[in-house]
Amino acid sequence: MVTYIIRRTLGALLILFVVSLATFLIFFGLPRLAGATPETFAARYVGKTADAQTQQMYAEKLGFYDPLYEQYGRWIGAVFTGTEYDYGTGVEQCEAPCFGYSFRTNQPVWEDLLDRLPVTGSLALGASIIWLLTGVAVGVLSALRRGSFFDRAAMTGALAGVSLPPYFTGLMFLYFFSYKMGVTAPGASYTPFADDPAEWAYNLILPWITLALLNAAAYARFTRAGMLDTMGEDFVRTARAKGLTEGVVVTKHGLRAALTPIITIFGMDVGLLLGGAILTESTFSLKGLGYFAIDAIGKQDFPQIMGVTMFAAFFVVVANLIVDLLYAVVDPRVRLS
Repeated sequence: MVTYIIRRTLGALLILFVVSLATFLIFFGLPRLAGATPETFAARYVGKTADAQTQQMYAEKLGFYDPLYEQYGRWIGAVFTGTEYDYGTGVEQCEAPCFGYSFRTNQPVWEDLLDRLPVTGSLALGASIIWLLTGVAVGVLSALRRGSFFDRAAMTGALAGVSLPPYFTGLMFLYFFSYKMGVTAPGASYTPFADDPAEWAYNLILPWITLALLNAAAYARFTRAGMLDTMGEDFVRTARAKGLTEGVVVTKHGLRAALTPIITIFGMDVGLLLGGAILTESTFSLKGLGYFAIDAIGKQDFPQIMGVTMFAAFFVVVANLIVDLLYAVVDPRVRLS
């Protein structure tokens, strides 16, 4: 088991390295191949209206004349050791972990990411609990009542839930429940959990349901398909022949065997959400990581874009690592392979 954990952890670190290298090359390597110059990169920070002398000075200060491998080394090294940025009127110290420094906001990217993480984390936490419980429960009941009215209605609803995007369902929910009925918050508001747990949940209940609707539908379909496969296996028939109750057969034998694909997609979904639920946050004007990414793209703030890309990649890789470890718990054959 220890060897399995070490092997998976080293694999996750390798993936993070590859993602960081690919991210850097996309922003600094490919533009060079397209004809970009160090002055062109400097113009991203000082503005295109700056004269050639100013752009050249900033390009030298920021190290854009250095080889790409040196620039990458400084960028990735700053994550572990921090660095200093000279933006003309002074030198700013970016403490580790330093994911870059925004010359538009004059703020380290890491601080901006931490400010928005509680919003996205709260959104991911509530939505994931809702879609996991409802999706798995509906999928199990549909599989046990295959062909019934409940099964057909549930799968029809699941198909509709998968097909409808969050920005449509979110706006519809806002119109009916917030503006017409006045029972939910109208969005664009977030209260930290430590300040007021009730207000925290009240402000996020509609985004939770909107985000959970899409994923719960997919989980119901995956669970139903997995349960239909496992409930016809020999080990399930053997469990019934031993005299076990139907509840024990379903939960301990059938559902456990069907959980492997559910664990896979759950880990991926949560990792992606922590990297930024872009559509849901934009629909409800929640200032989380997804909203932060859209804003950074609109302003062409490349340090912020690179920072949120690495931040999102970190959560996805960690989520996959946790999934791999859970595989070993659910199925002992995995850690022995």
